Amino acid sequence: MTIEGRKETLSGRIPLGMVGGGADAFIGGVHRIAARIDDRFSLVAGALSSTPEKARASGAALGLDPARTYGSFAEMAEAEAARPDGIRAVSIVTPNHMHYPAAKAFLERGIHVICDKPLTSTMQDAAALEAAVKASGALFILTHNYTGYPMVRQARAMVAAGQIGKIRVVQVEYPQGWMTESVEADGTNKQAVWRTDPARSGAGGATGDIGTHAYNLACFVTGLAAQELAADLQSFGPGRQLDDNGHVMLRFAEGARGMLWCSQVAPGHENGLRLRVYGEKGGLEWSQEEPNVLWFTPQGQPKQQIQRGGAGIWPEAAAVSRIPSGHPEGYLEAFATLYASAADAIRAVEGGTSREDAMGLLPGIADGMAGMNFVRACVESSRGNAAWVRL
Repeated sequence: MTIEGRKETLSGRIPLGMVGGGADAFIGGVHRIAARIDDRFSLVAGALSSTPEKARASGAALGLDPARTYGSFAEMAEAEAARPDGIRAVSIVTPNHMHYPAAKAFLERGIHVICDKPLTSTMQDAAALEAAVKASGALFILTHNYTGYPMVRQARAMVAAGQIGKIRVVQVEYPQGWMTESVEADGTNKQAVWRTDPARSGAGGATGDIGTHAYNLACFVTGLAAQELAADLQSFGPGRQLDDNGHVMLRFAEGARGMLWCSQVAPGHENGLRLRVYGEKGGLEWSQEEPNVLWFTPQGQPKQQIQRGGAGIWPEAAAVSRIPSGHPEGYLEAFATLYASAADAIRAVEGGTSREDAMGLLPGIADGMAGMNFVRACVESSRGNAAWVRL
C-alpha cells in the first residue's frame, strides 16, 4: 500500500511524526527513544503541544525543521499528507481525550498510527475510532509495551505449548505509590492533574491508567478473555474524582478464575506489575521490576528460574532480546520491540501484506476496545456494589 502521490521506499528509516510529547512530557521521550533503539524510524515532524508556542519550542529543542513543527495535529496531518517526503507513521502521546480526534485525522489520510494506551477517554470515541481504523488502509498500533518483554513472550509461548496445562487461576497486580498524597492539588504535577480529570482521562483513574496494562498482560500471556468481572473501586485521595485503587475478580473463558489489583496509593511500590498464572501442571510468575527472570514451577518439581538469554530460553523470547544474558533489558527495550515490530508491519502492508497478517503480536484496535470494556465494566460493577458485569 502506498499513499497516493507519495514517494515511497521500502528501505531506510521510516519518517515519523509525533502528536504531544513536548517539554515536560515523560512518555514522549520514552516513545522517541524506543523508536530509535533499533534505528527503524526518524522523527521529522511534530505537533508537540496544544499550545503553539510550546510546540515550536519543543520542536526546536528536538532539532526539528521549523517548517515541520506544527501548531496542531490537524495542520500537521494535512500538511504532511501533501508532502512527497511526508511522514508515513505518527506517534500519538497525548492525554486520553485527544487520542481519537488525532488518530482519526491521520488514519483518514492513510498514515499509520502508533497510539499510547488506553484507547480513548470514552466508549463513544472508542467506537468511532474503531470505525475509523476499519475504514482506513493504515495500521493502528496500541503501545501496551509490557507485551514486548522477552520473558513475557517466553511465558506466553510456554502457556500456549501446554507447559502448565489448563489454566485454573490468574493473579495480576499493578501497585504504585506516587498518588498516595494529593499530588494533583497544586497543579504542578501535570501527569497527576490530567490523570485525575475525568474530562481528559475518562471514567477510570487507576483502572484506566494501569489496570488496563494489568488486564492486557493477563490476557496476552494466557490467551484467555474475561467474560465477567466484579469490581470494587476506591478514591482515597481527598476530593479525587477518579479511582486510585481497585480490586477486581475475573471469570475467564474455559473456567479459569482471576484477581486483579491496581493501585496508585500503595506506599513502597513504584511500578510493581506482577503476573502469576497457575494451571493443572504447573505455574509461572513474572515481575516487571525483575523483568529478565521468569519463574516456572512444574507440579511436584523444584521451582526453576529461566533467565533471559540463558539456558531454557525459547525462540519467542530470544527473537526480542538484544544483548547477552547478565545485561539487564527492561522498559525502554520492551517499548522498542513494539516500535521495531511496527516498522516491520508498516513495510509489510506497504508491500501488499494484509493488515491482519502484518500485525502479528502487536496490540491493535481489538486490544484497545478490550481495555475500554474492562474500564467500563469495572466502573459499572463498582457503582452496583461490586455486582458481576458482562464484558
